[in-house]
Amino acid sequence: MERKIIIGSRGSELALWQANHVLRKVQKLGLTAEIKIIKTQGDQIQHLSFDKLEGKGFFTKEIEDALLNKEIDLAVHSHKDLPTTSPEGLKIAAVSEREDPAELILVRKESVDKTLKYAFKKNAIVGTSSARRKSQLLAFRSDIQIEDLRGNVPTRIQKLRDKKYDAIMLAAAGVERLKIDLSEFKVLRLDPKEFIPAPAQGVLGLQIREDDHELFQHINKLNSEKVEDIIGIERKVLNLFDGGCQLPLGVYCIKEDNKFKVWASKSDNWNGMPKRIYKESFTNEGFAQKIVDTLNAIKPLSVLITRDLNEHSFFKKTLEGNGYKVHGISFIETKQVKISDTPASDWIFFASSNAVDHFFNQSPDIKPKTKFGVIGKSTEYALKKHNKNAAFVGHINDTKVVGKKFAKTVGQETVLFPQAKGGIRTIQQQFEDASKLTDLVVYETASRENIQVPEADVLVFTSPSNVESFFKQTKIKNTQRVVAIGTSTQRKLKEFGIENSILPASFDETGLAEAVFGI
Repeated sequence: MERKIIIGSRGSELALWQANHVLRKVQKLGLTAEIKIIKTQGDQIQHLSFDKLEGKGFFTKEIEDALLNKEIDLAVHSHKDLPTTSPEGLKIAAVSEREDPAELILVRKESVDKTLKYAFKKNAIVGTSSARRKSQLLAFRSDIQIEDLRGNVPTRIQKLRDKKYDAIMLAAAGVERLKIDLSEFKVLRLDPKEFIPAPAQGVLGLQIREDDHELFQHINKLNSEKVEDIIGIERKVLNLFDGGCQLPLGVYCIKEDNKFKVWASKSDNWNGMPKRIYKESFTNEGFAQKIVDTLNAIKPLSVLITRDLNEHSFFKKTLEGNGYKVHGISFIETKQVKISDTPASDWIFFASSNAVDHFFNQSPDIKPKTKFGVIGKSTEYALKKHNKNAAFVGHINDTKVVGKKFAKTVGQETVLFPQAKGGIRTIQQQFEDASKLTDLVVYETASRENIQVPEADVLVFTSPSNVESFFKQTKIKNTQRVVAIGTSTQRKLKEFGIENSILPASFDETGLAEAVFGI
C-alpha cells in the first residue's frame, strides 16, 4: 500500500499506548502510518458514572464517525468499550491477543485488613464507576461504601493516593500495559472465574471501513483467531442482553480440553444481587444463547447445604438475594485432636478449612520458610485469617487433578498434611514417593444426631462425611437435585446410589452457587 494509514485513538495514556502498540505492528507489515487523537463522549463527561450516561459507545462513537467520514483509516479500541453491533459500513478487521483479563484491587496500606475478603478494612470506601464491578463487589462485601471513580488510569490511581478512597478497582490489562509502579499499595489480582470481567476485557479491536478491502488484507494478518472465538461468545451474550458497559454483566470464556468454558454474572441493576452460572460446550454454535436462556430461566428454589452458614456467606447472600430459601445445616461436628509436636516440612497442605483452624488453634511450631497449599478459596480464606498466604491453590473440582498438580509443584520437597482422623487422603495418593509425606491428625468428625431435615428442592453436599451422616438420618427423594462440592463427595454419593450429582466448577461457595443457579 502506498497511502499513509491514519490510526484513530482516544488521547489517554492507555489509549495512546494501545494505538502505538498497533502502530508498530502495522509498520512491521510494511505500511506507513500515524496516529490521530479523537475526543469521545466518555472522555468529555467525567462527572457521571457509566450507568448514568445515555446510550452506548461512550468511548467509541466519535472515533467510528471519523472512520466513516474517512478522517481516519483504522480505529484502535479497547474491545470491551465497543457496542456489539458495528455501525453500517464498519467492521472489525482483527482482534489482538488477550492481555490479562482480570481485575485488580489497589488498597492503601493503612486500609488493609488481610483477614477480610479482598483485604480492605470493614466499611471501606471503594472507588469504581462500573455497574458490573459494583454489583459483584457488594455481593462479596456488603459492608462497603462504593463511590464513583472516573478518569484515566493514572488519574484514578492518584485519587487513591490522595486518600479519596480506601481502595479502587482497575482492569489489570491497563495497569500492566502502562507498567505503573504500585508498590505503595496492597495489590490483589482477582481470579476472573470468581470476579467476572467485562466481555472482551484485555483485548484490542481493530476497526476499518467495510469497503477498505486492501487495508483488510493487511490488518487481518494481526488477527488472533483463538481470541476471536472466545470473545465472540462473551460479546454475543452481551448482544443478546442488548447491553453496553452500563449493564451489570460479566462474561468470561476460556477454551480448555477442546471445550468452551464460560462464567457469567448478571444483575438487574448495580446494587442488585447477581445471578451466576457456569456452563461448558464443545461448540460455540448457539452457546451464547444457551447461557442467556439459563440466566433468564433462573427461578427461586429451596436449598439445603450441609454446612453451617454465617451472615457473611456468599452462597447464602447471593441465593437469598435472588429469592431462594437457603438452609445451612452441618450434619457433622468436629472435635480437635491434640498435637504434641509439629513435624518439620517444606510444605503444609490443607484440604479443608476445618483442618486449617484445628491446626493453627494449637499454635504449632512452623519453620519461617514453610509454604502452604490448599484446596479451594474457602480453605485459602481460612488460611488468610491466620495471617498465612497459600503458595498453591487447587481450584479444580477434581481432587485427583489437584493432587497431581500439587505433587508436580512440590517435586522432592517434604509435605505435612493436617487432616481429619480417617481422612480420604486423595491428594497424598497422587504422589509417587510417599516417603516425603507426613499425615497429622488434628481433628475428628462425628455425626450430629436427631437433625430436623427441612424440605428442599436442591441438596448441596460439602464433604463425604456429611454424605454419610445425612444418609444415617434420611434419604434423597427422586425429585431432589443434588450438588457435590467435589469428586470425593461425588464418589461417596455414588456409594449410596446417587449417580447424577452435579459438580461445580470450583471448590468454593461461588462454584456451589453457580451450580445451584444452573439447575
